[in-house]
Amino acid sequence: MHAIKLQSTLSTDAYLQPSDYADFHDRGIQQRIRTFDQTTELERIQAAYEFVRDEISHSMDIRSLEVTRRASEVLRQGHGICYAKSHLLAALLRGMGIPAGMCYQRLTWDDTVEGGYAIHALNTVYLREKDQWIRLDARGNKEGVDARFSIETEQLAYHARAELGEVDYETNFHEPPPAIIEALENHSDCMRMCAAGLPTELKEHVQAE
Repeated sequence: MHAIKLQSTLSTDAYLQPSDYADFHDRGIQQRIRTFDQTTELERIQAAYEFVRDEISHSMDIRSLEVTRRASEVLRQGHGICYAKSHLLAALLRGMGIPAGMCYQRLTWDDTVEGGYAIHALNTVYLREKDQWIRLDARGNKEGVDARFSIETEQLAYHARAELGEVDYETNFHEPPPAIIEALENHSDCMRMCAAGLPTELKEHVQAE
Protein backbone atom coordinates (compact mmCIF):
# COMPACT_ATOMS: atom_id res chain seq x y z
CA MET A 1 0.00 0.00 0.00
CA HIS A 2 1.65 3.21 -1.14
CA ALA A 3 1.36 6.32 0.99
CA ILE A 4 -0.52 9.30 -0.35
CA LYS A 5 1.26 12.56 -1.13
CA LEU A 6 0.40 14.90 1.72
CA GLN A 7 -0.27 18.49 0.72
CA SER A 8 0.55 21.69 2.62
CA THR A 9 1.81 25.16 1.83
CA LEU A 10 3.07 25.63 5.39
CA SER A 11 6.61 25.28 6.72
CA THR A 12 7.35 22.55 9.24
CA ASP A 13 7.43 25.24 11.94
CA ALA A 14 3.62 25.40 11.78
CA TYR A 15 3.51 21.78 12.92
CA LEU A 16 5.57 22.50 16.02
CA GLN A 17 3.29 25.09 17.64
CA PRO A 18 1.11 24.60 20.71
CA SER A 19 -2.60 25.27 20.25
CA ASP A 20 -5.91 24.96 22.04
CA TYR A 21 -6.16 21.29 21.09
CA ALA A 22 -2.47 20.34 20.96
CA ASP A 23 -1.74 22.01 24.29
CA PHE A 24 1.64 20.48 24.98
CA HIS A 25 2.61 23.08 27.59
CA ASP A 26 0.20 21.32 29.94
CA ARG A 27 2.02 19.94 32.99
CA GLY A 28 0.70 16.41 32.54
CA ILE A 29 1.79 16.28 28.92
CA GLN A 30 5.23 17.59 29.81
CA GLN A 31 5.54 14.88 32.45
CA ARG A 32 4.54 12.21 29.95
CA ILE A 33 6.99 13.54 27.36
CA ARG A 34 9.84 13.08 29.81
CA THR A 35 9.12 9.34 29.86
CA PHE A 36 10.02 9.07 26.17
CA ASP A 37 13.76 8.90 26.70
CA GLN A 38 14.69 6.60 23.84
CA THR A 39 17.98 7.25 22.06
CA THR A 40 16.84 8.26 18.58
CA GLU A 41 14.08 10.50 17.32
CA LEU A 42 12.51 7.60 15.42
CA GLU A 43 12.40 5.56 18.61
CA ARG A 44 10.72 8.43 20.46
CA ILE A 45 8.14 8.82 17.70
CA GLN A 46 7.36 5.11 17.86
CA ALA A 47 7.13 5.17 21.66
CA ALA A 48 4.73 8.13 21.68
CA TYR A 49 2.64 6.59 18.93
CA GLU A 50 2.36 3.23 20.66
CA PHE A 51 1.51 4.92 23.96
CA VAL A 52 -1.45 6.76 22.42
CA ARG A 53 -2.51 3.72 20.39
CA ASP A 54 -2.32 1.23 23.23
CA GLU A 55 -2.61 3.10 26.54
CA ILE A 56 -5.29 5.65 25.62
CA SER A 57 -8.60 3.90 25.02
CA HIS A 58 -10.91 4.68 22.14
CA SER A 59 -14.05 6.08 23.74
CA MET A 60 -16.33 3.93 21.59
CA ASP A 61 -14.46 0.76 22.54
CA ILE A 62 -15.04 1.37 26.24
CA ARG A 63 -18.54 2.80 25.68
CA SER A 64 -17.73 6.06 27.47
CA LEU A 65 -20.32 8.82 27.35
CA GLU A 66 -17.69 11.47 28.06
CA VAL A 67 -16.39 13.59 25.16
CA THR A 68 -12.70 14.49 25.44
CA ARG A 69 -11.29 17.16 23.16
CA ARG A 70 -7.95 18.74 24.08
CA ALA A 71 -4.76 16.72 24.29
CA SER A 72 -4.38 17.42 28.01
CA GLU A 73 -7.92 16.24 28.67
CA VAL A 74 -7.44 13.07 26.63
CA LEU A 75 -4.29 12.23 28.60
CA ARG A 76 -5.92 13.00 31.93
CA GLN A 77 -9.08 10.99 31.25
CA GLY A 78 -7.29 8.19 29.42
CA HIS A 79 -9.60 7.99 26.41
CA GLY A 80 -10.89 9.80 23.33
CA ILE A 81 -12.27 9.13 19.89
CA CYS A 82 -9.86 9.19 16.96
CA TYR A 83 -10.12 13.00 16.66
CA ALA A 84 -9.10 13.50 20.27
CA LYS A 85 -6.38 10.85 20.19
CA SER A 86 -4.87 12.58 17.16
CA HIS A 87 -4.70 15.80 19.18
CA LEU A 88 -2.81 14.01 21.95
CA LEU A 89 -0.27 12.38 19.66
CA ALA A 90 0.33 15.68 17.87
CA ALA A 91 0.86 17.41 21.23
CA LEU A 92 3.29 14.78 22.51
CA LEU A 93 5.37 14.88 19.36
CA ARG A 94 5.37 18.67 19.07
CA GLY A 95 6.35 18.90 22.71
CA MET A 96 9.44 16.86 21.79
CA GLY A 97 10.23 19.19 18.90
CA ILE A 98 8.96 16.77 16.26
CA PRO A 99 6.67 18.27 13.58
CA ALA A 100 3.26 16.59 13.66
CA GLY A 101 -0.14 17.30 12.17
CA MET A 102 -3.48 15.69 11.46
CA CYS A 103 -5.04 14.16 8.39
CA TYR A 104 -8.33 12.47 7.69
CA GLN A 105 -10.17 9.74 5.83
CA ARG A 106 -13.79 9.44 4.77
CA LEU A 107 -14.87 5.90 5.58
CA THR A 108 -18.03 3.84 5.50
CA TRP A 109 -19.55 2.83 8.80
CA ASP A 110 -20.24 -0.79 7.95
CA ASP A 111 -18.43 -1.45 4.67
CA THR A 112 -21.50 -0.44 2.65
CA VAL A 113 -22.49 2.81 0.98
CA GLU A 114 -25.98 2.43 2.45
CA GLY A 115 -24.58 2.51 5.97
CA GLY A 116 -23.30 6.05 5.53
CA TYR A 117 -19.94 7.69 6.12
CA ALA A 118 -17.89 9.29 8.88
CA ILE A 119 -14.61 11.16 9.00
CA HIS A 120 -11.72 9.31 10.64
CA ALA A 121 -8.61 11.05 12.02
CA LEU A 122 -4.95 10.06 11.73
CA ASN A 123 -1.67 11.82 12.40
CA THR A 124 1.10 13.07 10.17
CA VAL A 125 4.70 13.04 11.37
CA TYR A 126 7.77 14.54 9.74
CA LEU A 127 10.81 12.27 9.65
CA ARG A 128 13.85 14.51 9.52
CA GLU A 129 16.30 11.77 8.63
CA LYS A 130 14.21 10.86 5.58
CA ASP A 131 12.90 14.36 4.81
CA GLN A 132 9.37 13.03 4.43
CA TRP A 133 5.98 13.01 6.06
CA ILE A 134 4.31 9.75 7.03
CA ARG A 135 0.85 8.89 8.36
CA LEU A 136 0.27 7.03 11.63
CA ASP A 137 -3.07 5.86 13.00
CA ALA A 138 -3.33 5.79 16.80
CA ARG A 139 -7.03 4.86 16.86
CA GLY A 140 -6.31 1.74 18.90
CA ASN A 141 -6.25 -1.83 17.68
CA LYS A 142 -9.09 -4.31 18.08
CA GLU A 143 -10.44 -7.27 16.15
CA GLY A 144 -10.05 -6.41 12.46
CA VAL A 145 -7.84 -3.37 13.16
CA ASP A 146 -4.06 -3.77 13.26
CA ALA A 147 -2.33 -0.40 12.86
CA ARG A 148 1.41 -0.32 13.43
CA PHE A 149 4.37 2.03 13.40
CA SER A 150 5.83 1.70 9.92
CA ILE A 151 8.05 3.89 7.80
CA GLU A 152 8.36 2.18 4.43
CA THR A 153 4.83 0.79 4.08
CA GLU A 154 1.79 2.27 5.77
CA GLN A 155 0.05 -0.01 8.25
CA LEU A 156 -3.04 2.01 9.11
CA ALA A 157 -6.23 1.05 10.89
CA TYR A 158 -8.20 1.48 7.66
CA HIS A 159 -7.44 1.89 3.96
CA ALA A 160 -9.81 4.00 1.85
CA ARG A 161 -11.63 2.08 -0.87
CA ALA A 162 -12.54 4.30 -3.80
CA GLU A 163 -15.18 1.82 -5.01
CA LEU A 164 -17.15 2.53 -1.81
CA GLY A 165 -16.71 6.28 -2.01
CA GLU A 166 -14.08 6.29 0.70
CA VAL A 167 -11.42 9.01 0.53
CA ASP A 168 -7.89 9.64 1.73
CA TYR A 169 -7.81 13.42 2.18
CA GLU A 170 -4.40 14.69 1.18
CA THR A 171 -4.30 17.88 3.24
CA ASN A 172 -1.78 17.86 6.07
CA PHE A 173 -3.58 19.95 8.69
CA HIS A 174 -1.59 21.79 11.33
CA GLU A 175 -4.84 22.43 13.22
CA PRO A 176 -8.00 20.30 13.25
CA PRO A 177 -10.50 21.69 10.69
CA PRO A 178 -13.73 23.38 11.85
CA ALA A 179 -15.94 20.34 11.15
CA ILE A 180 -13.91 18.26 13.58
CA ILE A 181 -13.96 20.89 16.32
CA GLU A 182 -17.67 21.52 15.88
CA ALA A 183 -18.45 17.84 16.34
CA LEU A 184 -16.43 17.66 19.55
CA GLU A 185 -17.57 20.96 21.03
CA ASN A 186 -21.26 20.60 20.17
CA HIS A 187 -21.74 17.27 21.92
CA SER A 188 -21.61 16.16 25.53
CA ASP A 189 -22.60 12.52 24.95
CA CYS A 190 -19.93 10.56 23.09
CA MET A 191 -22.23 7.71 22.06
CA ARG A 192 -24.76 10.11 20.53
CA MET A 193 -22.00 12.06 18.83
CA CYS A 194 -20.58 8.94 17.23
CA ALA A 195 -24.01 7.66 16.24
CA ALA A 196 -25.21 10.80 14.50
CA GLY A 197 -22.92 13.77 15.07
CA LEU A 198 -19.70 13.11 13.18
CA PRO A 199 -18.98 14.92 9.91
CA THR A 200 -19.48 12.75 6.83
CA GLU A 201 -17.08 14.64 4.56
CA LEU A 202 -14.50 17.42 4.63
CA LYS A 203 -14.11 20.31 2.27
CA GLU A 204 -10.50 19.63 1.52
CA HIS A 205 -8.14 22.48 0.94
CA VAL A 206 -4.42 23.09 1.07
CA GLN A 207 -3.80 25.42 3.97
CA ALA A 208 -2.38 28.82 3.15
CA GLU A 209 -0.06 30.72 5.40
